[in-house]
Amino acid sequence: MADTKVQRSGRNSALRDFLKSEAAGGILLMAAAALAMVVANSPLYDMYHHFLHELKGPTLSSKLGPMTPHLWINDGLMAIFFLLVGLEIKREFVDGRLNTWDRRRLPVLAAAAGMVVPALIYLFVVKDVPALYNGWAIPAATDIAFAIGVLALLGPRAPTSLKLFLVTVAIVDDMGAVAIIALVYTAEINGAALLASAAILAIMYTMNRNGVLRLWPYLIGSGLLWYAVLMSGVHATIAGVLAAMTIPIVITPTSPDSEHSPLHRLEHAISPWSAFLIVPVFGFANAGVSLEGIGWDQVFAPLPLGIAAGLFFGKQIGIFASVWIAVKTGFAGRLGGASWLQVYGVAMLCGIGFTMSLFIGALAFPGQELLIEEAKIGVLGGSLLSAVVGFCILRFAPQDKHLKSLDQDEAEELLGVMPTSEVEKLKDNR
Repeated sequence: MADTKVQRSGRNSALRDFLKSEAAGGILLMAAAALAMVVANSPLYDMYHHFLHELKGPTLSSKLGPMTPHLWINDGLMAIFFLLVGLEIKREFVDGRLNTWDRRRLPVLAAAAGMVVPALIYLFVVKDVPALYNGWAIPAATDIAFAIGVLALLGPRAPTSLKLFLVTVAIVDDMGAVAIIALVYTAEINGAALLASAAILAIMYTMNRNGVLRLWPYLIGSGLLWYAVLMSGVHATIAGVLAAMTIPIVITPTSPDSEHSPLHRLEHAISPWSAFLIVPVFGFANAGVSLEGIGWDQVFAPLPLGIAAGLFFGKQIGIFASVWIAVKTGFAGRLGGASWLQVYGVAMLCGIGFTMSLFIGALAFPGQELLIEEAKIGVLGGSLLSAVVGFCILRFAPQDKHLKSLDQDEAEELLGVMPTSEVEKLKDNR
């Protein structure tokens, strides 16, 4: 890629801006989801549903039909969200905390276990209903904005290393979710449109290889790629991730941020729009579930129960167990500045599946409104339970007495890289 090296710039790092914006954005997302639930269970429900699903726009794809506000949000705005996800993934793997195997192995292991175990628990719960098998990936995702928002409410009681671990696991988790959406939830393929998508992507890649650093050619290419992917039958949001992989990045070894890097500039430009507009709008448009006529039979039906159990039990078991085994076997070092109870609390917060889980739920059962509504109940229930229990654990967990709190730079260096004994030795010598 068109990658070069520059010295540390005067701007805040993208990671620090990201943590701040995601914390605020996560709290806004909670408010948007709560507002959607209030509206969906009020006299405004008919207006809410009519606006999202019945107002018709142009037909861009015969598969989707006339574009409704709900489709514009889920297939259009969310493509920008996925573009940001792709930019964050590329930055972390090329020039961030995942640029070496030593830094990748713990979050990759935790994220993988945190996707597999929830899926298995879900399949176990719905084993007698084959029609529900397609929803296995719904509880496999973690909502980074919501989880960081909960951590923000804890203030200094959540060590920086835990926040960084949560962000890193969620980024790897997003990679898995993107792959699942592309490979599992794609039905009919339009060969001509798929070929056009490949050609556009090849042109953008060629621009990168030839040193084109201006953003506007990539933005035009991203728009064309989005439309081609939409027409191909692959979900249009995948275009955002593919486009992000072609955006040039300037390598900055001392600080993963640069005013001269197209990737960093685009990431900084998109991040506030994603955190404060796109994700909350998505939450408001997708979290509204009418509880009228819903009894305990519906709440504990196989689909919502499987999703909630996968999020609440699967995430905490998969992530905490994988971290504990990795540390005990010497595969990775323990998180600096965090007790085991705090690590468990963060593993619990990873059960907040909100945005990506709602998104996958709509893809898993297309056109089946009853199942989509049941999936929403499971996602909301499992996410809320994980958020409340995770918050309580971290709020009342004793602070690690062996380590003073690490600052941001130290935490980035020690996250999953240095054994606890070495961290303690470093602290003793300060």
